[in-house]
Amino acid sequence: MSTPVQAPAGQQPADSAGRRAIWLAIAALAMTFMLPLAGLVMAVFALMAGIRALPQLKSAGKPPGMAVGGIAVSSVALTLSALATAMQLYLMDEYSAYQNCMKGAGTVSSQGECFTQFRDAAQKKLPPDVLELLGAVQP
Repeated sequence: MSTPVQAPAGQQPADSAGRRAIWLAIAALAMTFMLPLAGLVMAVFALMAGIRALPQLKSAGKPPGMAVGGIAVSSVALTLSALATAMQLYLMDEYSAYQNCMKGAGTVSSQGECFTQFRDAAQKKLPPDVLELLGAVQP
């Protein structure tokens, strides 16, 4: 009968470190599209996990593909979430006005008017054609 090998306290096997990095990175990318600020925080954790997993995988003689993938995906998530968070902070006043307008909008046409007001206010604040580049989706 063999005894399972246990990692020393505070250390994880190299395989699980690589998997953790990629799963955190995928979760960060998903969170970026739902809550950009939460995606930003999770992307930082995923990036740290990927960087920490690289030496563990190399010292164990394992391929570092999972850690490199986690670093790449978390870098993309970090960039997207930072841009989305910056955009939200930059358009905070316009978005607050949009939310207040939507609270009082009882019909579809009045909701459309709220979006038109938001789009016009955002276009005044943003460089030309940015909303067309972003697709002008409703917030």
